[in-house]
Amino acid sequence: MSTPPVHQVQQINASPEYETITGVVERLTFYSEESGYTVARLVRLGVKDLTTITGSFANIQPGQTLQLTGFWRDRPQYGPQFQVVNYRETKPATLTGIEKYLGSGLIKGVGPVTAKRIVAHFGLETLEIIENQIERLIEVQGIAKKRINFIKNAWETQKAIKEVMVFLQGHGVSTTYAVKIYKQYGDKAIAKVTENPYQLAADIYGIGFLTADKIARNVGIASDSQFRYCAGLIHALSEAAEDGHCYLPEPELIESAIKLLTTESHQPSESSIAQTIKDMALRDDLIREKTPEQTLLCYKPTYFHAEQNLAQLISGRLSQPIGQDIPRVRAWLERFTKAHEIQLSEQQRQAVEIAAYSHVMVLTGGPGCGKTFTTHTIVSLWKAMGKSIALAAPTGRAAQRLSEMTGLEAKTIHRLLEFEPKTMGFKCDNENPLPHTAIIADEASMLDLFLAYSLVKAVAAGAQLLLVGDIDQLPSVGPGQVLADLINSGRVPVVRLTQVFRQAQQSAVVVAAHQINRGQYPTMETISDNPVSDCLWHGGGFEPEHGVQAICELITDLIPRLGFNPATDVQVLCPMTRGALGTRNLNRVLQQLINPPSPDKVEITRGGSLMRVGDRIIQLTNDYNREVFNGDLGIISTIDTVEQEVVVQYGERSVIYDYADLNEISLAFATTIHKSQGSEYPVVILPLYMQHYMMLSRNLFYTGLTRAKKLAIVIGSKKAISLAVRSTDDRQRYTRLQQRLMS
Repeated sequence: MSTPPVHQVQQINASPEYETITGVVERLTFYSEESGYTVARLVRLGVKDLTTITGSFANIQPGQTLQLTGFWRDRPQYGPQFQVVNYRETKPATLTGIEKYLGSGLIKGVGPVTAKRIVAHFGLETLEIIENQIERLIEVQGIAKKRINFIKNAWETQKAIKEVMVFLQGHGVSTTYAVKIYKQYGDKAIAKVTENPYQLAADIYGIGFLTADKIARNVGIASDSQFRYCAGLIHALSEAAEDGHCYLPEPELIESAIKLLTTESHQPSESSIAQTIKDMALRDDLIREKTPEQTLLCYKPTYFHAEQNLAQLISGRLSQPIGQDIPRVRAWLERFTKAHEIQLSEQQRQAVEIAAYSHVMVLTGGPGCGKTFTTHTIVSLWKAMGKSIALAAPTGRAAQRLSEMTGLEAKTIHRLLEFEPKTMGFKCDNENPLPHTAIIADEASMLDLFLAYSLVKAVAAGAQLLLVGDIDQLPSVGPGQVLADLINSGRVPVVRLTQVFRQAQQSAVVVAAHQINRGQYPTMETISDNPVSDCLWHGGGFEPEHGVQAICELITDLIPRLGFNPATDVQVLCPMTRGALGTRNLNRVLQQLINPPSPDKVEITRGGSLMRVGDRIIQLTNDYNREVFNGDLGIISTIDTVEQEVVVQYGERSVIYDYADLNEISLAFATTIHKSQGSEYPVVILPLYMQHYMMLSRNLFYTGLTRAKKLAIVIGSKKAISLAVRSTDDRQRYTRLQQRLMS
């Protein structure tokens, strides 16, 4: 065997005392294929008891002889463990070790019985024979020539896996990603990474341009490589999409790419990037579109086609008339309101009538204007008309509210369209449409370009679609501003409810929300020991640190006195993640306050973040395999340090996370206002300070305040509140859906 390489394992202890131990792997207690994280038991020469080792391994098997460098740590629950920092595989030194190694399942076709026979025949030379003279296995009783070829292929395969792991780790790729890369490319992994490391950013979740660029430098890819330029341009468009843009004007794309691709030794020219854009456009790797003003716009192809097709689908549906019988609808409405002893405003009546005969319609309005009851009435009308109705919303919490409101089952849009993780697509589409004649999508302000397109193309020909949402809330987290574009196009029937009903006027939160929308400083009761309003203001001092203290005092004193449970009823909503009043710091503070450490609560630290049983967490990405989505809130119910798993309870569902996947979740005692869209909470605490001035805007303030069902408490300076009220978010999202609908 050639000199085995040293494998680096991620260091997790700041200042350990290192030592080196050697032993034979007896068994694996736990092994994650995704991350390589392993808990194993080791037999050490001269040591009676088995040693527990932990760490990330490229390809560990029972029977391997390993030389391990690391440090000891004492786990009260499990005793001493050796944390591995790096390791080297050596030849098994004994016949027993070789036999165990061969019979471990490492090589398909060689089980314990066959391994015993081979070792009995060749002794300590066994591994050399297999490596260099494998045809000699014919000497072993029971091994036929055909089986030798099988064993040879299996031996080569396991060697290839190790080579890939060693190569990737040698170029700065962590074990976690090394496993994912090998799974993606198999034996071609080294060739793929060597030829174009930037493909990793497209193919492997979690590897972005910056990681791929680092690998590229390690394998010698030139700074002016076309692979690098193309990947940089795609990355710039992807970053723009994270800010809500569907495209970038070409001058902005060139500027962003140059900034991204510039290094100490290389700066791309505008002409070289412009030429790369032209070349990519010729290959359809990106799409350029010229506006009437002769500006070139650059799209990622999927964004361009989704936007264009969505506009065509909606325009096509709007051009198809539906038979109308308005007198009959009005007669039904009279009977319905009389039977239920209710009154509808003129705007609400108009909405119900238009919904009766519109292929696509938008119902919008602020809190207290009757959106909920209008939607309920439309559902009742459609039921009376014999329609098959489906209800959906972008998030699970919003779908649950829609279900409670209408008395019918409501699903997330992903579940309604039957998302298939294997294909990363929806089962329901234009070729397999939804089996319903009427569909309502609530919280439509959250619909991004792709979810809107997926929904609309799954609506059957002749079926009706009602989009319900508050246009004054924050736009979608994903690219586009679909609801605003539909409304502003003037092509789609829209009813905007503006009349605040008397009952809703009794809520100071509703009144304040409408004041904010009109650009007025909201009316809020100054906080006291016995508040009477449901919308309170706490000055909280001028410094952010004072705001942190004020939040802690409210949670420990006033909120429990008002009958609320801080652990389940209170949600702190922040404009930002950074700073003393950002989500990161507040989560650390609130965790200690609301869910303090306890001997009976298991806790772990991963990536600098501490999590313990009982913590409230939020899902940060759409995880289609686990069926949890961006913004879902849950509670950590179990942490299993042996199996290296964290169990999170989402309502009645338990979801298991491997340690390697904990970057998908984060503490959620405090979340950003953007993440709160589609959700409601009994109590909302909203810190607004000048520290957040970059993010302060009217729709941000409005969205945060209207998440409160029973009580809203605004903490911060009047200057910051005034700034938020005055600031209309003028940052234009680059989208052409409105123009496509109008053309």
